[in-house]
Amino acid sequence: MDKLTLYIGNKNYSSWSLRPWIAMTAAGISFEELLVPFDFAAGNPHFKEFSPTGQVPVLQHGDVRVWQSLAIIEYVAELFPEAGIWPKQRDKRAVARAVSMEMLSGFRALRGACPMNIRRPKGKIALADGVMADVARIETIWRDLRAHSGGPFLFGAFSGADAMFAPVVSRFDVYDLVSASDTLSYIAAVKAHPAWMKWEEAARSEPWIVEEDEV
Repeated sequence: MDKLTLYIGNKNYSSWSLRPWIAMTAAGISFEELLVPFDFAAGNPHFKEFSPTGQVPVLQHGDVRVWQSLAIIEYVAELFPEAGIWPKQRDKRAVARAVSMEMLSGFRALRGACPMNIRRPKGKIALADGVMADVARIETIWRDLRAHSGGPFLFGAFSGADAMFAPVVSRFDVYDLVSASDTLSYIAAVKAHPAWMKWEEAARSEPWIVEEDEV
């Protein structure tokens, strides 16, 4: 099989890069990581050398090029069905994909007000309209799924759905947005996962500063 190459941006800031990276790492899928930092105000013009959208992440597999986080997760799940990226049961897979799509397309108030910044000291900020409604909806998703699965992750074992919500774990923690015990329990479970810890360690050692994400 041709090797997998995942192009990503800064680990401290790139929430969309984190999603496929942590899904593949947690599933034990081997890939080459190529980090191209966005240390320019509007990203990095070099992204266009490998990305049709000029954005990251991008997965290269032989002649196949896949962009967009969820599409990459779906692609590697098909390549490695035994890796357990999605739940085995069809009904649970459907729900996992539904909440992943909700994360992909929604929660714009939260994402706009609270950019991912793993190095940021924990502390509250003034919040724009709609942020706490997004927070409440995400907490409901997490609470309902973990109550049904028994946890510690959304569908029991770590899955593509957890990968899609991984940047939210950082946002909730860093911006001190939540206090419910079950939400904090899920955050702690994700942050204790070896794949998360590996990403966070690298993020904290990066030299780049992106001023617009330093809220």
